[in-house]
Amino acid sequence: MINFLKYRKIYFIFSLILVLLSLAFLAIFRLEPGIDFTGGSILEVKYEEERPAVEEVRESLFDIVGHVFIQPADEYGLIIRMGEIDEETHQEVMAILSEDYELQELRFESIGPVIGRELREKTTIVIILSLLAIVLYIAFSFRRIQKPISSWQCGLASLLALFHDALIPLGIFAILGEFYGVQITIPVVVALLMVLGYSINNTVVVLDRIRENLLKRTGTTFEETVNISLSQTLARTVNTALTTLFVLVAIFFFGGETLKYFALILILGIISGTYSSLFLVSPILVAWLGWRSSRKTN
Repeated sequence: MINFLKYRKIYFIFSLILVLLSLAFLAIFRLEPGIDFTGGSILEVKYEEERPAVEEVRESLFDIVGHVFIQPADEYGLIIRMGEIDEETHQEVMAILSEDYELQELRFESIGPVIGRELREKTTIVIILSLLAIVLYIAFSFRRIQKPISSWQCGLASLLALFHDALIPLGIFAILGEFYGVQITIPVVVALLMVLGYSINNTVVVLDRIRENLLKRTGTTFEETVNISLSQTLARTVNTALTTLFVLVAIFFFGGETLKYFALILILGIISGTYSSLFLVSPILVAWLGWRSSRKTN
């Protein structure tokens, strides 16, 4: 049996540092919302033989559309995100891009500010409802868990872990948005929700094993029962994370620009979620029980 809980103070300090840094990055740099949420136009083109430098394209378009976000796609493609433009401006942009190069237009889409605001509001509601549903699910699923812990304590500990798993990728994306112009788009939000689902799945596995061992009266103390449960689920949790990460790393490097940041937030979230399910949720329950016991003693 591995004594996971021996170093729980180190886990708490490490997680607290990561969360505080993520909050600081989010407050200082803020997330860079994509046109999905702000409204605007997106143009994707593919050059026939040679692609100009990104800075060259940005400077050539600045007088017409102002600041643009340009993302290379494959070997000869570019994805250009800008403020909402009409068809006349669209044609002017295409004329500038094709002035010295042969290219093909793959798509042109515009999203109005009203639709962008509606998407932003709906996304916020979806995230809040997802978190609420997860907490209620945990509380209901573990309603018959044996003392000394209760189902609502499992739910709150899981919620803290979910905030931890969501904040760390978002903090990193705040840095990427500030220095590399990486934007938060609908696929990135979808990936974040997938991270929450993956994280809670790992947490449920661990909590379920703790419940089984409490019913079997495995271990002389609650802390020993938790250590036994974590030792029993360690191999399964790590193996599941590694097999998933292998696929995501391949998508990140070889899946193209459109899937790159979708895969990145999943990679960050799965690493964070695997860590929190093993080294955060159960230690929180043990620390909570110890705090309650010390209060009763005093």
